[in-house]
Amino acid sequence: MTAIIVDDEKHCREVLEHLLSRHCHEVRLLANCASGAEVLGILQEESPDILFVDIEMPGMNGFELLEKCGERDFEIIFTTAYNEYAIKAIKHSALDYLLKPIDKEELKIAVARARAQKTQKPSDRINDLLQLLEMKKPAKRFAAATLEGLIMVNADDILYCESDSAYCKLYFSDGKSLLLSRTLKDVEESLSGENFCRIHHSYLINLNYVQKYIKGEGGEVIMNNGVNLPVSRTKKQDFLKLLEKI
Repeated sequence: MTAIIVDDEKHCREVLEHLLSRHCHEVRLLANCASGAEVLGILQEESPDILFVDIEMPGMNGFELLEKCGERDFEIIFTTAYNEYAIKAIKHSALDYLLKPIDKEELKIAVARARAQKTQKPSDRINDLLQLLEMKKPAKRFAAATLEGLIMVNADDILYCESDSAYCKLYFSDGKSLLLSRTLKDVEESLSGENFCRIHHSYLINLNYVQKYIKGEGGEVIMNNGVNLPVSRTKKQDFLKLLEKI
């Protein structure tokens, strides 16, 4: 069997490649790709049996990659730490997934399952998955570095983020808060494309929780929890354009 790995994190690609070489001798690696765009070019020339795909990648995530693949006769094995809904969708579509850090035994089982799965064309299962995901988009999760360690955070639960020098404080819809050992800029990059908007040099907000906008030179927003946050003059137009799309 032949395979291609797609993951934006070099370390994750190297770990999976090592596990395949050590524990899945029947798999021959065709390519090791850092982006969806890179693998799309390779798929014009190669026809792998398995595509190992990370879901959360910048520029083009794993699901967007599948949409661009078209009719391809390969199995998909996701390598991710994704939320419960996406895992259910993957199972329903007879695709497979591996939670990071990848366990060698689970990898061997996934490869065996991909080899044995011949009852339905892989492209049909991919279409089933994409249709399910259109019904309900899974919430994005990311690893948040706190003073105590790492914690997984659901983007949909974040109300807004506030800069605190070299740190960033997250405020959640349930009233809780969390201080991260990351700058607001870093958090903004992690939440790119998730309905978040930088309205001020100190604030990044979840547009889904905006209750009201009050006009002014920049103006201010009232969030669902009643907190008023300033909108800077330079951020005002971009903010209003995004708000109109919600």
